[in-house]
Parts: sequence; structure tokens; C-alpha cells
Amino acid sequence: MIQIKHLTIRHKKDYRILLENFSLTLNPGDKCALIGEEGNGKSTLLKLLYDPALVENYAEYEGELLRTGERLGYLPQELPVQLRQLSIYEYLTETDSFYDQSPAELASLCSRLSFPVERLYADEPLHILSGGEKIKVQLIRLLIENPTALLLDEPSNDLDLETLLWLETFIQNSAVPLLYISHDETLLERTANKIIHIEQLRRKTTPRCMVVQTDYQSYLAQRSHQFEKQAQEAKNERRAYDKQLEKFRRIQQKIEHQQNVISRQDPHGAALLKKTMHRVKAYEARFEKKFESMTEMPEYEEAMFTKFGSRACMPNGKTVLDFSLEKLSVPMSADTAESTVLARDIHLFVQGPEHICITGKNGCGKTTLMRLLAEELLSRTDLKAAYMPQNYEELLDLRLTPVEFLSDGSKQSISTMRTYLGSMKFTADEMLHPMYELSGGQRAKVMLLYLDTSGCDVLLLDEPSRNFSPLSNPVIRQMLAAFQGAIISVSHDRKYIAEVCDKVYELTATGLHKTALTPSPS
Repeated sequence: MIQIKHLTIRHKKDYRILLENFSLTLNPGDKCALIGEEGNGKSTLLKLLYDPALVENYAEYEGELLRTGERLGYLPQELPVQLRQLSIYEYLTETDSFYDQSPAELASLCSRLSFPVERLYADEPLHILSGGEKIKVQLIRLLIENPTALLLDEPSNDLDLETLLWLETFIQNSAVPLLYISHDETLLERTANKIIHIEQLRRKTTPRCMVVQTDYQSYLAQRSHQFEKQAQEAKNERRAYDKQLEKFRRIQQKIEHQQNVISRQDPHGAALLKKTMHRVKAYEARFEKKFESMTEMPEYEEAMFTKFGSRACMPNGKTVLDFSLEKLSVPMSADTAESTVLARDIHLFVQGPEHICITGKNGCGKTTLMRLLAEELLSRTDLKAAYMPQNYEELLDLRLTPVEFLSDGSKQSISTMRTYLGSMKFTADEMLHPMYELSGGQRAKVMLLYLDTSGCDVLLLDEPSRNFSPLSNPVIRQMLAAFQGAIISVSHDRKYIAEVCDKVYELTATGLHKTALTPSPS
């Protein structure tokens, strides 16, 4: 059992409180989903539970963390830099538990994760693996250590559909308690039985945290119903208040008028009117005091808002892409010029404002293909393309602040970018933080603004929803679905595919093959 008692977490740089007086008990059988907007401290809470040293450079905390006797398994959102140069075998053998596994046990685990068992002994460095393959290798190491509790930060990131379905089943059937963060709404809907919702209200000056023992869809429905009911009660009480207040005003005006008329002619009547006025004002004072205890309008943290791609307009007959590739290859390792052929005879034709999605198994070469498509489209002069890579560091200089990265340095540009960042729910302090201090979701928002402000009419998006919260992703999907330019994307997000994409292609060893849209996750 894991217990958190009266935990308060504060950001060291701007002293913003991320979590205040938070308590939680995590019991066996709990599938506890941690949700909230980007930058609200979700990943910080997981790191702190696993090892306080992971947050000591940017956050401080008060309270008790009780996990005596627990073997915690932690999956970070990003593989630590110092581990990326290790080979798969070196990474796995860092834990003695690897040697306790029989070949049959390892083969069974690899089979469930659709990862070839022979690659466990390979000298492939982790940094050349695809995003989904990195997650799989980390999950293999995590599971062979037999943890008694699991802390998972975006375990669904970059996983192919087959492995996503395995992950859902694994979480559903797990006997050990889980605390996890995920952007995948379908996974949350199918697995969570407890919700922790971290919010930052009043321009991120007031933290609020809700813990509810229910599933994700029920939580959203209950929350929406509660807010609607509270808002209606608040409106009704304010309407009644305004009506009664108006009644008091009319009585006071009538008495004041009568006082002016008879004050000199009838001193006795004037005295009676004065007493009446005192009584009316006393009633009004008691009424206004009662108003202080009336139902308040509900407070909640809104998702970001931006009018994405409003300038894009791609003619229907415009040839956006006519791409052919005889073979798609990747280096076998960083130390050799030899390469592995992943796919052959690739053809992709995109015309007009089509929204295309490319899917396929982890390691089949989707990100490599996207880089080639980006290379071709970014060099075109008859259209304006912009690329959002899976690894934001390919474009972002994390030493810069969001304002520095997005603006050209002029006063007008800085002012405009501050306004845009504000619409993305960045505080004034966060706009001036170097991006290495920001969460993955906040960096994703910077990338989204970069795409928008580039004035592009073609978007290349590699896993665009991977770092946005499940509360932001519906807004992202709505924005991208309304984009009037072309979109070529890689994604395994079932809601993204269903709501944004017109065509879906699966990348296999024999090329790109058009397939049906992913069945609705409902």
C-alpha cells in the first residue's frame, strides 16, 4: 500500500504551488489515472513518489510519502539521456532480475509485447530504436523486476495498436496498484477505476485536486453534471437576489420621496418614515449577508484555445505529394554503414486538403518515412509545409524560452507570441522558463504554435497527440479536423484517426496499403 499524506509541491523558480495538502491511498486493484492540463505537475508527482531526487532541482515538497516494503516500478515519460547510448542488452542487464528469467519466460513476455526475443541480446543502442520500441524495452525491464506497484508516465506513447490493446488488458488484469498518466482517452475509458484530477485555477495561482473512485467516462459525466447543476443554482440564486434587491431599491426610493414631501408639513409622519427606512435598510443588510453564502459559479480549468491554421486554404485539385521510394532503410547500428531494409515499393499520393494517417507496427519505419516526406515537402516553393517531429528536440532549442523560440525578437512579435502563449494557458512566468524546464505537453503546445504561426498549408505530424492531456486532445482534434490544408500524420491514437483523418495507410514490408479507418473506440 502506498500512502501520501498532506503533500504540498511547490515550483522552486516561480514558487507556484502545484499540489496542496494532497492525500491519497493506493491499494491493490487500484487503476488510478492521473489527469490534468499540461504543466500541472502530474509527472512531478510520479517522479517524487518514485525518487524525490528526480525533482530536487526544480521542485520542493512538504508532507509524508509512505511506501515501506513496496518495490516501485517507474516508467518515465522520456528515456533518460544517460541511458540512450546503452545497447538493449546492456540496458536490460542493469537489473539482476534479467538473469532470473528463463528463456521461456522472456519469450512469452516478448511475444505479448510483439518484440522479437532475439533482439534482447542485440547490441543495438537504444537511441536508434523507434519511440514505440523504446517503450517496449522499458516495459520488459520493468515487468521482469516484478514490482509491487507501478508508476507509469505515458505508457501508451508511440505504441502500435496491437500493443495498445495488450496494455489495456494488462492494466485491467493487474493485481498490483497502478498510478498512471496517459493521453490516450480510449485507454483511460477502458482501464481506470480511480481518477486524480489536478487543476490550476485563477491563472494558475490556486491548485485544486479531486480524487474520485470511479471510471473515466463516469467522472467526466459527473463533473459536467455537477458543474451544470451548480451553475444553474448560482444563476437562480443571483436572479432571486437581483429581484429582491430591486424591490428594496424601489421601497427606499418611495420612502425617500415621501420624506422629502412631508418632512416639513408632518414631523410625526416624517419620524415614522425614518423608522421604516431603518427597518428596510436592516432587512437589506441581512439579505446581503445571506448573499455571501450563496452558491458560487463553478470554477474549472479550461483547455487551451487557439484558431489553428485559419489562413490555410488548399485547392482540391492541388497535387500536394506524389512520392515513390524503392526501399526504406535504416542503419543496422551507429557503428556500421550497413542498413536494414524495412519496406519496399512505397508510393503515396496526396491531393488537395486530404488528411492522411500512416499506421503500422513499431519499428516498421514510420518516423523514418516521415522525415523523408518532410525533407521533400519542406523544400517545395509552391506550398508551405511545416513539420512536427516525434522528438521535439529535433526542432526545439530547449535552452530558449517559448517567447524566444517563437518570436523574431521585435517588440510586436514578442507581444503577439505572449498573447498566443496565453491562449495556450501559459502563465507569464512559464513563458520565460527555458524549455528544458517545461513538461512534454507544454513543449508540444510550443510546437503547435510554431506550426500555426508559420502560416503553413501542409502539416507533417509525427504522433501529434502523444503529449497532450486527455482534456486538451479533444480541442486538438477539433482544430486539426477543421484545418483546411493537407495533413500527413503518423498516429495510433484511435480517436485522432476517427475524428481527423480521411484516409489511413498501413506501412508494411511491402509498402503503404490503404486500410479502413480504425474502428470507433466506443
